[in-house]
Amino acid sequence: MSYGTADSLRTVTLDDVRGAQKMLSGVARTTAMEGSRHLSQLVGAPVHLKCENLQRTGSFKLRGAYVRIAGLLPEERAAGVVAASAGNHAQGVALASSLLGVRSTVFMPKGAPLPKISATREYGAEVRLHGQVVDETLAAATDYARETGAVFIHPFDHPDIIAGQGTVGLEILEQCPEVRTVVVGIGGGGLIAGIAVAVKALRPDVRIVGVQAEGAAAYPPSLAAGRPVSVRNPSTMADGIKVGRPGDVPFGIVGELVDEILTVSEDELSTALLLCLERAKLVVEPAGASPVAALLSRPGAFEGPVVAVLSGGNVDPVLMERVLRHGMAAQGRYLAVRLRLTDRPGALATLLGVLSVVDANVLDVSHVRTDPRLGLTEAEVELHLETKGPAHCTEVNQALREAGYTVIG
Repeated sequence: MSYGTADSLRTVTLDDVRGAQKMLSGVARTTAMEGSRHLSQLVGAPVHLKCENLQRTGSFKLRGAYVRIAGLLPEERAAGVVAASAGNHAQGVALASSLLGVRSTVFMPKGAPLPKISATREYGAEVRLHGQVVDETLAAATDYARETGAVFIHPFDHPDIIAGQGTVGLEILEQCPEVRTVVVGIGGGGLIAGIAVAVKALRPDVRIVGVQAEGAAAYPPSLAAGRPVSVRNPSTMADGIKVGRPGDVPFGIVGELVDEILTVSEDELSTALLLCLERAKLVVEPAGASPVAALLSRPGAFEGPVVAVLSGGNVDPVLMERVLRHGMAAQGRYLAVRLRLTDRPGALATLLGVLSVVDANVLDVSHVRTDPRLGLTEAEVELHLETKGPAHCTEVNQALREAGYTVIG
């Protein structure tokens, strides 16, 4: 399954996916399928989580990268491979290359999380940091390929990549043969295209639903236009699906085989990530949590049994902390308030006493006395509180106002 430039737009067949599955035997794990009682109750039908966050390298990307590199001609392998990625694809290419004895160079943005850079190096790739955004990194990688003859390994826009990712679909049918709906996050479209090829060939009655982040949703306008179009300045915390333009190869497959594309907000993504951690005990990155976000936001829209594909778990700890706080705030379990009080001895203790009465747990306090905006006898306090839900947040704000405090944020 090696495609050159002339046939890079060839479609992908079930036989391609089955061939990829044989190739990946002993390389990629058959990842677990875990039931979710909470989501099942919400949807009103069985919901299962396909845990690609537990795949080698922490995401599904190894599957496609290995199939693509394994299909190279001997002279292509000798020239080495090059890729551009902020994380998951980088690690997939690095490990696949090492397993196949191929030299790999991976370009990553200068701001890529340190754990992802370190993991890519440990898997055997030479890492080069270039550019501030992935587009700049991608340009550097393609320049390198042109100058050195190394084969560029695209993260999603190649039939071999799609065939490799499609093995997730075969596993879904083996592990949950009664499945009625499969929900998958979409960036460039390689994963959902591969899954759709495999599932629709064997079970055309199964509904395939894609999920994009609202700020990086290139597929809806592209499908409406009948061709891939770019979204200017895509923005989302879910960097795994932060892609400004669909791939040409997956776009054709998605248009033919995927039944529906949904979008989810940043609040819904962070809430879903928090649910995966608390209820399923699974560490999932925001992109991997996007199918769960769709289930949470539209529980009545899915016929069960439902399989939600958790595509990856490579989340930077710094981002995880921010996302968890965001998720807690979205659920009304975290409240940040800023207020002014009279600057006198005991004033802060009095304020904390008011919060104690309404059972708000203080996580952090910032107390400012010297600011040009403040009056001579004023102080400003910013409080981060752990709360019990939206109603409790309202109760806390009401108690502060009744105690005479001016809440300014």
